[in-house]
Amino acid sequence: MDNEFRIAEILKGKGMTQTDLAERIGISRVGLSKAINGNTTIATLRKIAAALDVEVSELFAPKPTNTIMCPKCGTVLEVKEKTE
Repeated sequence: MDNEFRIAEILKGKGMTQTDLAERIGISRVGLSKAINGNTTIATLRKIAAALDVEVSELFAPKPTNTIMCPKCGTVLEVKEKTE
C-alpha cells in the first residue's frame, strides 16, 4: 500500500469514488489525491473520516485489531487516536 492511507480500500467498500469523497468534504479531486498519498493535515483526515463514517485511526489500520505491520522490520504497531 506504500504511503497511502486505507482511504481507497474504505471507499471501495462503501461503493464511493474519490470524486464523491472530495465533493463531500469540499476539496478538489487533486487535493484529495494529495491527502491519500500522505500529504495531508489532521483536519483533512478528520473530514475524510467523518465523510466515510469511520474513526481517523481506521484510515491507517482496520478494526477490530487497529494494527499495522512495519514493512521494514515487521513489528506490529497498534494505531490509536489521541483523545484531547
